Amino acid sequence: MSSITVKITSVRKNKPLNVPKYATPGAAGVDLRAALSEELVVEHGQIVTIPTGIAIELPHGGVGAFVFARSGLASKYGLALANGVGVIDSDYRGEIQVAVINQGKDSFKVKDGDRIAQMVFLPVFIGNFEVVEQLDESSRGSGGFGSTGVSG
Repeated sequence: MSSITVKITSVRKNKPLNVPKYATPGAAGVDLRAALSEELVVEHGQIVTIPTGIAIELPHGGVGAFVFARSGLASKYGLALANGVGVIDSDYRGEIQVAVINQGKDSFKVKDGDRIAQMVFLPVFIGNFEVVEQLDESSRGSGGFGSTGVSG
């Protein structure tokens, strides 16, 4: 795997810096942890924003940081990201916060230091739009939303 240097700082000067870590050598994402002064209860159907206490600086505009749900929290408790995927642009310098929604049946408790999401660094391309009269044909055409079927 390739690597990049990501600068990190604490936005909570009264707390030690909690540097994200990869849980295993083959992990694609680093775990983001909650930075809370007290336990947070997320009720069924509720959307909350959970602070992480960190801010990052990406090395250049060709990289973005993307925040994904942790699969265990989603599959076991229904805790998902409210926005699907969080996008951290290369020029953002504020605190990383995670917007979650509790889609589970029960309330979910988040404590300081809990792993709440994962962050993956991916290449980003800038689109240069070319206005055309017609797009090239493809075998799929304009079929979408299940047009290729479920099985097979």
